[in-house]
Amino acid sequence: MRPAIFFDRDGTLNEEVGYAGRAEDFHIFPAAAPAVRRVNQAGWAAVVITNQAGVARGLFPESAVAALHALLGERLAAAGARLDAFYYCPHHPEGAVAAYARVCDCRKPQPGMLRQAAHDLDLDLAASWVIGDRRMDVAVARAVGARAAMVKTGYGARELADGDALSARPDLVADDVLAAVGYILQPGDR
Repeated sequence: MRPAIFFDRDGTLNEEVGYAGRAEDFHIFPAAAPAVRRVNQAGWAAVVITNQAGVARGLFPESAVAALHALLGERLAAAGARLDAFYYCPHHPEGAVAAYARVCDCRKPQPGMLRQAAHDLDLDLAASWVIGDRRMDVAVARAVGARAAMVKTGYGARELADGDALSARPDLVADDVLAAVGYILQPGDR
């Protein structure tokens, strides 16, 4: 088993635009490729875990999620970085599309995506980290015994400013995904 860094997508690897469903709205942060490349070089798994409620809300089909994941993978590959897998949750309990309007175990902060990734990729969740810009990313890390880093991109700065609302404190706060990865992978004691 090997450790992983689980990356939230929107607000962590790419700009938060609210329900990104089109390529023209999908802008990857400059820090994303170097961050993923460092994870690759360290021999850790690099995995995306993302809630995509836009599917349940009828804003875009699952094929749009797949297309954006392919685009993200291509852009990272062009910079010498590789994601090992993508996991997403298309559900939302208040969804407008009946097939996706439900409570599930894969929607963060529930741990279904992480557990599925651990099973599929033989990952050690207790040695892993979740990097994201939302409280739910910290909560999902806690649910599987992983550590959590919050970045100040996306919703991160706002959620961190409302510290009383953080039900669980992250192990690390970083300016962006590259700074978080740099801290996590630095050799020696922290």
